[in-house]
Amino acid sequence: MKYYIIAGEASGDLHASNLMKAMRQKSSSVDFRFWGGDYMTEVAGAPVKHIKELAFMGFIEVVANLRTILGNIKFCKNDILAYRPDAIILVDYPGFNLRIAEWAKEHGIKVYYYISPQVWAWKQKRVHKIKKVVDKMFVILPFEKAFYAKFGMEVEYVGHPLLDAIDNYQAQLTHVNLREKHQLDERPIIALLPGSRVQEVKKKLPVMLESIQEREKYQLIIAGAPSLDTEFYKQFTDGEQNIRIIHGATYDILSLATAALVTSGTATLETALFCVPQVVCYKGSPISYAIAKQLVKIDYISLVNLILNKEAVKELIQSACNVENIQEELSLILPNGKKREKMLADYDQLIQLLGKGGASEKVAELILN
Repeated sequence: MKYYIIAGEASGDLHASNLMKAMRQKSSSVDFRFWGGDYMTEVAGAPVKHIKELAFMGFIEVVANLRTILGNIKFCKNDILAYRPDAIILVDYPGFNLRIAEWAKEHGIKVYYYISPQVWAWKQKRVHKIKKVVDKMFVILPFEKAFYAKFGMEVEYVGHPLLDAIDNYQAQLTHVNLREKHQLDERPIIALLPGSRVQEVKKKLPVMLESIQEREKYQLIIAGAPSLDTEFYKQFTDGEQNIRIIHGATYDILSLATAALVTSGTATLETALFCVPQVVCYKGSPISYAIAKQLVKIDYISLVNLILNKEAVKELIQSACNVENIQEELSLILPNGKKREKMLADYDQLIQLLGKGGASEKVAELILN
């Protein structure tokens, strides 16, 4: 069986790679052609297109790169026709993938969608299109099954794949001294997860760094994105010895961290699943944010708060994402801070809501069957 898989962002690359592994474990006859990143490359060789070429953030940035995006869509369609897959597996990345799904349906190609677009947040009318062009949707957030049911669409809740990714990671940690591995001393660690795109890192990382007081007490570790090299981050650190940039080891960093400053997105949930108290920081271009504010229909931007349906972690958005506010909120979640224990208790509730793992295994079995 031949499968064409498209993941356009770092989190999709991780989850798609685990799905590919699970499919290969269940069937030796599967063949993949894919758009993705380093994790998928480890499973199935070089991608058709790497996520470094695909990640555009915000309305303004998308418009500015529209010619590139439309060129990629045209190229993708031709590449699918040449490969002639038995099915396409689309992983999140809705602006691109829903166009491919619509086209694939017209060409009689079966379409599976793993990790739903966030249609519950905005563009809810997209569900009507999804019903027409997607053969089966696999969702990973507990409330998504009920959301789709309101539109008369049955979807499969498979659990969140991060549970599996973290379980797999922790199973390999036996006898590994992470501080020794990364040459870290015994001081508490504050993790900085400023995102994976150039634009968002440039906006948020300087504010995050400036907000941390008494730096000599802590080790500050920036989780480097796969798509950005170390030299890019050095412009923000001014050669300061107390700031480390570590690439490809976000889970190592979170395993050691005392607290974290995290950009919105999947990273907020990863941080919670490692039980690291966090402050969520979001700052986009003013125009993109103004447009999003008119369109988005949700009360929170972090997955932690969305799943719990309450403000378990503080979200500092746009103008609120400033040095003074981050300083204050960070002080509340460091050891002996007033919010720390309550946040950790909320994380326990979150883990219970997500249930057991096994998402990759479930999706692999459902697709292959």
